[in-house]
Amino acid sequence: MSRQVPDLTPRVVTLGTAGGPRWWTGENAGKRSGIATAVVVGEATYLVDAGHGVGRQMMLANLPVSSLRGIFVTHLHSDHTIDLGSLAIFGLFTFGAGQHKIHLVGPGDRGALPPVSARATVPPSPVFPDNPTPGITGMFNHLMAAYATDLNDRILDSLRPSPFDYFVPQDIAIPAEAGYSPNGNPTPQGMEPFEIYSDELVTVTATLVEHPPIAPAFAFRFDTAAGSVTISGDTAPCENLVRLARGTDLLLHEAIDFDWVNKTYGGSSDGTGRASGDHHRKSHTSAAEAVELATRAGAGALALHHLVPGTTPLSVWQQAGADFAGDYYVPDDLDSIPFGHSAPATRTMEEMVSAR
Repeated sequence: MSRQVPDLTPRVVTLGTAGGPRWWTGENAGKRSGIATAVVVGEATYLVDAGHGVGRQMMLANLPVSSLRGIFVTHLHSDHTIDLGSLAIFGLFTFGAGQHKIHLVGPGDRGALPPVSARATVPPSPVFPDNPTPGITGMFNHLMAAYATDLNDRILDSLRPSPFDYFVPQDIAIPAEAGYSPNGNPTPQGMEPFEIYSDELVTVTATLVEHPPIAPAFAFRFDTAAGSVTISGDTAPCENLVRLARGTDLLLHEAIDFDWVNKTYGGSSDGTGRASGDHHRKSHTSAAEAVELATRAGAGALALHHLVPGTTPLSVWQQAGADFAGDYYVPDDLDSIPFGHSAPATRTMEEMVSAR
């Protein structure tokens, strides 16, 4: 009797496609969940970022938390990490006998506070000055500590496991030769991508991208036997990203609507509004710029995600695609995009389910 060979055709599932630390209101509200992307190879899932609603979206996509090999966090802004705690704690209830470890890989401690905005009239005071910039390991430990009452009830009374039995946090070690410095050189130009994880299905490499004031901020590339996908994280147009994505089969790149930025913050008379506008302009990428970057990288396909605002009409994002020679997507939540050397077109989750 022959064994069935598992289908290892790689794909991404766009679990959540909205960016920004807010619930977007107005027309199209609620259509896009917080940023989270699943890279799926066979029965293994690799999650990039954990925006709001990620656990629910994984269930809707039929990707149980127990299928996770790793969670990869591009940077520590809240819209990329807000549901990390729920994923770890609620995920415990999905684990069975023989559950494997889940690697949690992300930025280390920044090591220094960012500079104060030039818009400030009075220097603001940071929160938790004794520990103001924890990395992914510190964040995970603090999140679990905040839920110690709940966890200890379940560990002692219901004999449930601890999250630390399964989730293994790991700060990304930036190669010393890159010349990284959180304030002096947060995005060293010309740096070589470096490996941060590998198993028998994927190799994950990273580079530093430009998303001031946060540092470090990473983009990730997943290489499989059948093809590759590169995920930009949050970044302004960046040469390091182009180098990481060179020849990739699929590039998922963030995009912001700068017309919305100008409308929302352009006429601000207060420091907060002006500083917010400054941040968006220096730290993000337009759809047209993403097309240019994908073209220069020689990416086979481009998909826009981390859309800001999350309610912008689809037509705003689609019009930039006319200038891209490859396949161009503006996926909805829960769309599935195969990538690789003979990948078919993107399919919605409904089409994936009906095809089973």
